[in-house]
Amino acid sequence: MSTIDDLKGKETWRLFRILSEFVEGFEELSDIGPAVSIFGSARFSPRNRYYKKAVEVARILSENGYAVITGGGGGIMEAANRGAALNKGRSVGLNITLPREQKPNHYQNVSVNFRYFFARKVMFVKYAMGYVCMPGGFGTMDEFFEALTLIQTHKIYPFPLILFGSDYWAPIIALMKNTMLRYGTISEEDLNIIKVTDDPHEVVSIINKHRDWKSKVVEKAKFPPCDET
Repeated sequence: MSTIDDLKGKETWRLFRILSEFVEGFEELSDIGPAVSIFGSARFSPRNRYYKKAVEVARILSENGYAVITGGGGGIMEAANRGAALNKGRSVGLNITLPREQKPNHYQNVSVNFRYFFARKVMFVKYAMGYVCMPGGFGTMDEFFEALTLIQTHKIYPFPLILFGSDYWAPIIALMKNTMLRYGTISEEDLNIIKVTDDPHEVVSIINKHRDWKSKVVEKAKFPPCDET
């Protein structure tokens, strides 16, 4: 067999690995119920104020009947899984294989393992009715801007996109308002997709309002008014 043929064979088997990740994710999460994905830095310790806030946000979300979905690692991910688990709620970890920084935390009671970021990202979006982005690095920015782009371009059903920590996110919001908007690379209504808060209870209030609104939309879709004409 030539080297080219060998490479083709490897690529074909890679497709099966990718498919298996999607299948496993769909099977594990299909009955998860209403859920919120929480993102943030893996580098924060339990002493960090945002770690403590993430525990509180996840706990209150769990008390309101939401499953909590994280990337399954340490820092904010651990905090969010911890908050949900302490309330005996569904605490989901979508773990990814990485050379460093990713060690599954002990607070997830539903675990799915991924090798590919893109398959994992589909699960974050597909099974969440809201995103909460705590302060974080490139990974958090990646998840935030991808969801923002998908909502802006109407590729996914709109849901609350909440940035927690106004002091941390202020420069990003300023960039959008003072540069991107001024240059015309985004529109004013695009900024309406984003909510910024420092209050865990406001996070839950925003998500609850969206859940109530969505349930009304679904009911109307299921039972359209009779057309008597």
